[in-house]
Amino acid sequence: MNEQLSIEVTDLTVAYGEKPVLWDVDLSVPAGTLMAIVGPNGAGKTTLIKAILNLIPTAAGQVLIYGQPYTEQRHRVGYVPQRGSVDWDFPTSVLDVVMMGRYGALGWFKRPGTKERQMALEALAKVGMQDYAPRQISQLSGGQQQRTFLARALVQDAQVYFMDEPFQGVDATTERAIVELLKELRAAGKTVVVVHHDLQTVPEYFDWVTLLNVRRIASGPVSAVFTDENLRLTYGGRVAFLERNGNGVGEQGDRGVGESAVASHISPTPPRPHASTPQPRR
Repeated sequence: MNEQLSIEVTDLTVAYGEKPVLWDVDLSVPAGTLMAIVGPNGAGKTTLIKAILNLIPTAAGQVLIYGQPYTEQRHRVGYVPQRGSVDWDFPTSVLDVVMMGRYGALGWFKRPGTKERQMALEALAKVGMQDYAPRQISQLSGGQQQRTFLARALVQDAQVYFMDEPFQGVDATTERAIVELLKELRAAGKTVVVVHHDLQTVPEYFDWVTLLNVRRIASGPVSAVFTDENLRLTYGGRVAFLERNGNGVGEQGDRGVGESAVASHISPTPPRPHASTPQPRR
């Protein structure tokens, strides 16, 4: 793994009114890392990604991508948002959506040409969607929509990728295909940051993990920080499903246990800074 830091976040705080949703978060992510962000609902996982990408205002903090402000490194960053944030009824084809990933490199006044079309078709082939290139996006299934988004990210040829719940609502075949693609990106030296909900698959899919609940609880290699104690600190109570025999079977013999199942074993209210807490470091 390249020890150069691809992402550095310092003292990041985001608040909606007087309610903090991220509080004084520090984060250092080495280049060539495949990292999950996990935490209970309302922990600020999506907010963290959006704040890093300058999509929402921040109250304090600094974000660097390869040592430079995000605004100067935007061309090196790819983003896959949640599927639910997109208007899938918009009248456009799968191929056109993927070619949109080249707009950042082309600039405002240059239209995609033969080169961009070929890049888009190659990306669609990589995610198994080449036969769907002319199809309207409104005709796609959830898994096909997610593959289309991934193809759009691929044509950006970024160094750092942020993906918000890419496994949500996809079938097992699509999930396996996405995992293989993420591992290929990591093998190519890319950094991939994924908001993830299925705690059971974290050790299998990722080599780095950040546990978040408004504050950063822990961040580092999965083998070092994905522990029972850190999970209890993150989720506010008892995490029942984890066993160290590697089979991911819980107390009730359940498989595929994720965040919702863990929630039934924990305090429903995540810890939040009190309104009288001193202001974060600037």
